[in-house]
Amino acid sequence: MDKKIDKIKKYIKYFHIKTSDDLNSFRGKLLGKKKGIITILFKELKDISIYKRKNYGIIINELKKEVQKKIFHYKSKNNIQNEKILKYDPTIPGKSIELGSIHPLSIMKNRIIDIFLKIGFTYVDGPEIEDDWHNFTALNIPIYHPSRDMQDTFFLYKNPDILLRTHTSSIQIRYMKKYSPPFRVLSIGKVYRNETISSHSNFMFHQAEGFYIDKKVSFSDLKQTVHYLITSLFGKAKIRFRPSYFPFTEPSAEVDISYNNKWLEIMGCGMIDPEVLKNVNIDPEIYYGFAFGLGIERLTLMIYHMKDIRIYFDNDIRFLKQFKYEF
Repeated sequence: MDKKIDKIKKYIKYFHIKTSDDLNSFRGKLLGKKKGIITILFKELKDISIYKRKNYGIIINELKKEVQKKIFHYKSKNNIQNEKILKYDPTIPGKSIELGSIHPLSIMKNRIIDIFLKIGFTYVDGPEIEDDWHNFTALNIPIYHPSRDMQDTFFLYKNPDILLRTHTSSIQIRYMKKYSPPFRVLSIGKVYRNETISSHSNFMFHQAEGFYIDKKVSFSDLKQTVHYLITSLFGKAKIRFRPSYFPFTEPSAEVDISYNNKWLEIMGCGMIDPEVLKNVNIDPEIYYGFAFGLGIERLTLMIYHMKDIRIYFDNDIRFLKQFKYEF
């Protein structure tokens, strides 16, 4: 082993690399995977006494480093690139990375969240699969109440009734059960109704709902909040409140705005019914509140002046790439 090592040292020291052929010959003779002299020495270490193996291993490793150093020196001197580095032509145009865009419904969702965060609302989310109590009963809609006919529901199970939520009001019930007032809460998400003739889609749309509960909350607070939302979205606009009916608010109102020289309904609202507060163990003699809800699809159509609601679901890149959201 010692004679072989001395012989390799002399070979490394006195071998002159002048050409690429010399380089390949030098590297192959010493570091070749099968017949390289240093490679063979490493394999022979297993046959040496364990007491000498460590010292010989260090010596052979130093020889390998000397070979690599000599190869690197020749390559650097002659400006030869390492074979592992891919060669490229800098004159070829690079591959451009196309930036994505945000869906207009997502833009509108983010805008509404930003608007309400500025006045102290908290944004919360909840499950899309609900039970009957959170979706209907706790909101003053008992099993045989006629208002259930207003929403054609997708039931997943019966007894107990499990369904796809028909509104995001169920999130309000869950929040009021868990926390004590005062609070201001906003929630936005998908809701599901089987509506074959609708200004939305025929199975799903996005709804934004908010509510505010405290000891001194009035209908004037509700009107001011609705006015703030609409002017934040549309700028100066004519707004009209019309009496309406919702089982979970009393009094209730529809909100219209003047759009293209006609009144267009965009949202519903009202003071939270005392029975709803009782259902979540909030004393209606102490606390009052208001709630509101609106569809995101119609609002987005109006702001971006689109004519057909079905375009949301076409996934047409030409349409989607037109939108961006300014944070």
